[in-house]
Amino acid sequence: MHRRPHWSYSSITQYLTCPLRYYFQRILCLPQPTVSSGLVLGSAVHAALARYHIGIQDSNGSSRDEIHRAYSDSWNQQDDSVIAYKDSETRQDLFDQGMALVDLYLKEPPPERIVAVEEEMIAPAHNSRGEYLETPLVAIADLIVATDDGLRVREIKTSARSYSETDTASSLQSTCYVNAVEEVYGEPTTVEYTVLVKTKTPKIQHLETTRSPEDLGRLGDIVEAVERAVEADIYYPVETAMNCSTCPYRAPCKDWGRSVTHKPANLITVHGES
Repeated sequence: MHRRPHWSYSSITQYLTCPLRYYFQRILCLPQPTVSSGLVLGSAVHAALARYHIGIQDSNGSSRDEIHRAYSDSWNQQDDSVIAYKDSETRQDLFDQGMALVDLYLKEPPPERIVAVEEEMIAPAHNSRGEYLETPLVAIADLIVATDDGLRVREIKTSARSYSETDTASSLQSTCYVNAVEEVYGEPTTVEYTVLVKTKTPKIQHLETTRSPEDLGRLGDIVEAVERAVEADIYYPVETAMNCSTCPYRAPCKDWGRSVTHKPANLITVHGES
C-alpha cells in the first residue's frame, strides 16, 4: 500500500457528512468499538466477487466453492463480538443473505473484456479553473471493462433498497472513478452501478451514469474546500438520525466541546485513509 498523502472518496464524503466523525477517525485515529453488520456483509460479498472476476480475467475461472470460500474467509476475519447487528438480525441469517447475493450475481452473464479488478489508482484532480491540485485522489475500482466507446467502471453495491437514477447521477463516488480512470488510462469513462438489493427476494439493478468535464472540475473545487477546512481545524457534528444511529463515536461526540483537543502537527499525512 502506498503512503503518499492523498484524498479519497470515503475521506471527502466522511468530512462532508460529519466533520467531527472525520476528526475522531482520521485525525485522532480513535478505535472503533463496533462495525456495522452491513459493512461486514458488503466486504465479504466484494471479496467473493473479486475472486470471481480475477478467475475470469486470468482465463482459469474460479469454482463456486472457491468463490464461496472467499466470501466465508472475509466474513470470518471479523470478530463477531464487535459486529453491530440490527434488531432481529442474526449472524447466520446475515451470512446466508450475503451468500444468496453472491449466487445471484453468479447467475448474471459474466463480464467481458476485463481490464482490471480491484485496481487502486492514484490520480491528480483539477478544479473548475483547470488548476491541478497538489494532493491527488485515490480510487479503488471494483471492476474496469473495455467497451466500444472507452472504459466502464462497475461499482458493486449491497443495499437494503433499490437505487434511483438520482442516486447515481448525484454520486460523488462516480465522479472520483471517472476522474481516476480518465487520468490513468486516458480513455472516456462511464460508471455502472450493479446494486445487489437485500430484499426478501434479492434482486440486481444495473444503472449507468456519466460525468462531464464540468463535473470533474467541481470535484476539484469540493476537494479544495474540504482541504482548506481541515487545515483550518474546522470540525463540528452533523446530528441526524442517519448519522448518529450507526456512529461508533457517540461517546466522544457527547464530550465534544467540553474537552480540550489539539490540532496534530501535520494533518495532511492522515488523508491516506481510503
